Amino acid sequence: MTLRDDKETIGLFEPLMVSEGSPHRRELNDLALDLAARAAAFRSSLPDQVAAALATLIRSMNCYYSNLIEGHNTHPVDIERALHDDYSADPEKRDLQLEAKAHIAVQKWIDDGGLTEPPTSPAMISEVHRRFCELLPEDLLYVEMPDTGEQIRVVPGEFRERDVVVGRHVAISPGAVPRFLDRLHQAYRMAGRIESILASACAHHRLLWVHPFLDGNGRVARLMSYAMLRDSLNTGGLWSVARGLARNEAAYKKHLQACDEPRHGDRDGRGTLSEAALASFAKFLLQTCIDQVEFMEGLMKPDRLRDRIMIWAEEEIRGGRLPPKSDAVLRAILYEGELPRGAVADILGTSDRTARRVTSALIEAGALTSESSRAPLVLAFPATLAGRWMPGLFPEQ
Repeated sequence: MTLRDDKETIGLFEPLMVSEGSPHRRELNDLALDLAARAAAFRSSLPDQVAAALATLIRSMNCYYSNLIEGHNTHPVDIERALHDDYSADPEKRDLQLEAKAHIAVQKWIDDGGLTEPPTSPAMISEVHRRFCELLPEDLLYVEMPDTGEQIRVVPGEFRERDVVVGRHVAISPGAVPRFLDRLHQAYRMAGRIESILASACAHHRLLWVHPFLDGNGRVARLMSYAMLRDSLNTGGLWSVARGLARNEAAYKKHLQACDEPRHGDRDGRGTLSEAALASFAKFLLQTCIDQVEFMEGLMKPDRLRDRIMIWAEEEIRGGRLPPKSDAVLRAILYEGELPRGAVADILGTSDRTARRVTSALIEAGALTSESSRAPLVLAFPATLAGRWMPGLFPEQ
């Protein structure tokens, strides 16, 4: 089928970057450099084993906050249950658990190097959408057209074939989408470190402006920006910009709406859209990223994290929910990063049988994990314990 193309000029969504000559560019460069330094310092401060465990929890958190922006509230504890195929009996809650599981699967695919082209390439944008939507329950694949009430099924990975209106923004004709996405990718294929960081913010809005899919554009845009920041900053997936956006949702959406506005006079860039508004959104997103890195740094300070975990362990032992001396195993892992299973008996000064019982109890509680029955024990960060170990990461259930 030939889609209607109104032959809109590419210049309609220019500028795609805040220009070097913009009065806002120096401040944005400083923010990008600050973010890069903070992200690198935080990543290097964590032992590899701790970073790997934390990244798994952050995927659930990122999913929770990204879906929350869309009005879908699935708590990370329920998301964690879904990852173990433990679903709610309520069909609506189960659908939201499956939606969350789909989001996590796509982010893990990104984290594992699944992108074969830059995140802004049309092929990868389509692939992210396809992978997300293919895992959704059928009920979540339908969109109601506001003007007619017609229910239209979203086809995973396929660009829209209909006109759409988002708020006051009338999106380009469906036949123009591939042309605009090609231009978007061309603009953001940059080698420079600062440019690639700024591009994660600018591309975020411009993809939403194009609105390539009938539904799912917000999550695809956030996953694209996540992948761009991951590449440019080597974040390791250890913090979530989605958390900051969800906690400032009104400002986030206000900035996006402002970026749809035409330029305000000759001093507002050289494109069709407002360069000042794009710069303001880029500043907002970069400051949000810095805030989230600082927040995670505070949670993961070794002494404070160790104290919170040890207080939890002592309370669990007193309550009879963990065997005596379980805290000694946790303390050793917190200092060493990992612990061979054979060393548990020596640390506890007990028999191998008692050591196995303590190890099993800590694994069952979610505090420890291991790749196999013979692999070393490492710290885990389950959502069920996050409220005690990492307060403020997400709301209490």
